[in-house]
Amino acid sequence: MKKSILVLVALLIAFAPAYAQEANKEAKKAEVKSHLKQHFKPYGFIRNYFTYDSRECIAGTGDLYFYMPKDNSWNQTEAEAATSGVAREDLNAISSFRFLSLTTRVGLNIVGYKWRNTEFSGKIEADFYAGLTNKPGDVKQTHAVSGTAQFRLRQAYVTLGWDSLKMGKDFARVDLLLGQAWHPMAADLCDVIALNSGAPFGPFSRTPQVKMDARLGKYFTLTGALIWQMQYNSTGPDGQSAEYIAYSKTPEAYLGLNFHTSDFLLRVGADVLSICPRHKGSVLAKDGITSVDVKVKDRLTTASPFLYLQYKKGEFSIKAKTIFAEAGEHMNLNGGYGVKKINADGSWEYTPTRNSSSWISIVYGGKVGAQEDKHPQKLQGILFAGYIHNFGTKDTLVGSLYTPRPNTMREMWRLTPTLLYTVGKFQVGLEYEITSVQYGKGLDTHGLAQNDLHWVTNHRLQLMTKYNF
Repeated sequence: MKKSILVLVALLIAFAPAYAQEANKEAKKAEVKSHLKQHFKPYGFIRNYFTYDSRECIAGTGDLYFYMPKDNSWNQTEAEAATSGVAREDLNAISSFRFLSLTTRVGLNIVGYKWRNTEFSGKIEADFYAGLTNKPGDVKQTHAVSGTAQFRLRQAYVTLGWDSLKMGKDFARVDLLLGQAWHPMAADLCDVIALNSGAPFGPFSRTPQVKMDARLGKYFTLTGALIWQMQYNSTGPDGQSAEYIAYSKTPEAYLGLNFHTSDFLLRVGADVLSICPRHKGSVLAKDGITSVDVKVKDRLTTASPFLYLQYKKGEFSIKAKTIFAEAGEHMNLNGGYGVKKINADGSWEYTPTRNSSSWISIVYGGKVGAQEDKHPQKLQGILFAGYIHNFGTKDTLVGSLYTPRPNTMREMWRLTPTLLYTVGKFQVGLEYEITSVQYGKGLDTHGLAQNDLHWVTNHRLQLMTKYNF
C-alpha cells in the first residue's frame, strides 16, 4: 500500500510541470480570445440585388448604382419617318434586368485601446465592387456586367479621442480622424435600400481626410476637415481625375456646426474646393502661327453650403438634406464647370455650374408578429423624395463645359416607396423608384438647354436580400 502511494506521488511530481504547462497554455488562449473579443469587432453582410429598369440608364457598378435615365435617342425625325415607312422609335426605350451580389461587404472595428488620456480606435472596411467589364468584341458597350468583381477599399481610418477630465465626454471632447472615411457632407444618408443611397440628390463620397470633431457643451459640436480626392474626383479637360487637386496642392476644406439632442440633429456647413484643371497651356510665337507649350497656373475655387435635419422618435424618423453645389461632381452630384476666359499668357479662367439638390426620407415601422430575442421581426415603410434644379454656370461661358454626366439636364426628380422586412439578421426589401429628368437642346452662354425641353422617365423595381453578420 505504501509502495502504491509512493508511486502515485512520484507520478504526480513527474507530471505536475506538464499539467501546469498545459493549464498555462489554456489560460493564455483564454486571455488572447478575451482580448480579441474585447478589441476587435468584425462585421459585414451578404447582399443581393434583383433589378428591373424600364429604359436605358446612366448607372455604374453593374448598373446597380443608378443616376438617371438616358435622353431620347430617336432613330429618325418625324419627317423622315413619314417618308421612310419605318416606325419612329426611341432606341433608349429598352428595358433590362439583372441580379448581382457585388456589394457584399466585410469590415473590422478596432476599439477599446487607451494610452494615458488618449483613446484609440479604428476601422477597416471593404467590399466587392469594381472590375466588371464587357466581353471582348462587344460593340455596344452599354452594360458593363461581365467579368469578376474585385475587392476594394471603402474605409480605413484611425481615431484619437480626448475627454475633458472635468466636464466629461458629453460636454467637452475632441475626436481626430485620420484616413479614408465618409465625406462630412455625405455621412448622413437617406434610408433607401438602393446602392446609390439617394445620389445624385445628395452628396455621396468617401475620401482621404483629416477630420476634427470638438464637442462644445451638451448640444453643440464643431467639425472641421481637410479632404483629398481618390475614388470620387473632379472633372476637367482629361475627364474625372485626382490630378486636378494634386497640382493645386490645396486640400478641400469643410467647416460645420452641429446641434444635437436625444431626438433631433441639425448640421449646417460649407465645403470649399480649389483645383487646377490645367498645369500646361500654349501661346502663339511671334510669327503668329507656331504654338509653344508653356506652364500655366489655372485655378477654380468653389464653395458649397449645405443643411441637414433629422428627427427620430420611437418607430418614426424623418431626414432631410439640401445643398447648393458649385461644381459638385466630386461628391457624385450633378455639376461641373466651364471656361469663361482665355488669357494671352495661355491660362484659362473657369466658372462653376450651380445645382440645388435636395432630398427627404421618412421611415415608420416596428416589431410585428410573435417576438423572440434571437429572431426579432420588423416591418418598415420608407418614402424618399428628391429634386435637383440646374441653374447653369455662374458666369458666361466662352469655351468648353466639363461635366461627367449630360449637361442638357434642366431638372430632375425622384420618388421611392420601399418596404423593408427584417427577421433577426436577415432582411428583404422591395423598392419602386421612379426618376424623371427634363432634358433639352441648344445650350446658352450659361450652359443651360433652351430648346425642345422634354421629360424622360425610368421605372426601376428592385428586390434586395441581405444577411448581416
